Amino acid sequence: MAEGIDPERLWLTADQPRLGRRPRYSREQITAAAVGLADEEGMAAVTMRAVAARLGVAVMSLYSYVPDKDTLLELMIDAVSGELEAAPPTEDWHADVRALAGAQRALMHRHPWLVAALPQRRTVGPGTLAALEHALAVLAPSGLPGAARTEVFALISGFVASHVGHELAQRRVLESADPAAFAAAQVRYLTTMAATGAYPQLAATLAEPPAPADPDATFTRLLDRLLAGLTP
Repeated sequence: MAEGIDPERLWLTADQPRLGRRPRYSREQITAAAVGLADEEGMAAVTMRAVAARLGVAVMSLYSYVPDKDTLLELMIDAVSGELEAAPPTEDWHADVRALAGAQRALMHRHPWLVAALPQRRTVGPGTLAALEHALAVLAPSGLPGAARTEVFALISGFVASHVGHELAQRRVLESADPAAFAAAQVRYLTTMAATGAYPQLAATLAEPPAPADPDATFTRLLDRLLAGLTP
């Protein structure tokens, strides 16, 4: 069971088989196969049997290194967390946090299943610890103590995951409709409702120049608002 995951056993006995004969593939290869399956078909497609089929082995051979799907999910999350591409810290911690958040956003778009998987994580492996270490270094010039920097990293990561989750959901909506027609219908509807006089704040907002519709600009603008409240 996931509640019984032992972090020492999971992360410090990397390729020591739990039982039986040594399988044809390493734990890293098994994890990579599961990640590839999730990237292509979504997390729901990831089962021990499906991963075994992808590798061309009997499902029982996987249990030597990966006892269940919950453990496999831990391995998958940590493997992709280790892909985080972050530049070395500078003294400009605001710029460094923007770069870190942008790297997290790119990572979650490469692995869309990660957004929903992160809340299920029970422990942290070396890939996740490397990301945390980088974040603590990035935030060092802020003057915040270590515990507060850890909280800020969690706050930023939560914002990125929430924002990417919204972006992915919007992408699915637009894939099922004509984006231009969908946007035009939304504008017509909101304009009509604002004209009723029942929503004066909405009417005033709609009368303002619109914010840039570029997704990258939107992400940066929202992130900057979050960062503005982090100065100790």
